[in-house]
Amino acid sequence: SILMFLIPAFTMKLFSEENRAGTIEVLMTKPLSVFKIVTAKFLAGSFLVIITLIPTLIYYISIYNMGNPVGNIDHASTIGSYLGLVMLGMTFVSIGIFASSLSSNQVIAFLIGLFLCFIFYLGFTFIASIFGNPFDYFLLKLSMIDHFTAIKRGVIDSRDLLYFISVILFFLISTKTVIQHKS
Repeated sequence: SILMFLIPAFTMKLFSEENRAGTIEVLMTKPLSVFKIVTAKFLAGSFLVIITLIPTLIYYISIYNMGNPVGNIDHASTIGSYLGLVMLGMTFVSIGIFASSLSSNQVIAFLIGLFLCFIFYLGFTFIASIFGNPFDYFLLKLSMIDHFTAIKRGVIDSRDLLYFISVILFFLISTKTVIQHKS
């Protein structure tokens, strides 16, 4: 997915630039908790992902109007795909923010974010194909592509949404921990 490369580029500067410039100390003196700061940066990055996806709605509108008969499109699959892309994008944002908190160098933050996004998106599936039974089921359930594929088919299962929310919370809490440890 192109988002795997694009989102770490969006997020590589969120905390690494603060660390490099020394403005993280000023930010920590504000009457905000570390988790609120991390959440605000996460929401800003997620908003950017959603704004990036909005122009693609023109394809949905075009196919809807050009179908024979008009409206001959699988709405559930399309809505599921957009929901899956938003969840995938938000998860990549949380991973990118975590990577950005680890380093004061933006390029290193980008590479760490790209690596972690790759591992969570495709890496666990690849590792599962190597190990086989009984570990393959567990590793496939750790893979984002397994959950994203289920959502993009139009089947919105609470287990898939819970997976994305859990990964997002894990990386946001990890980011908070890294920032508190550095301060």
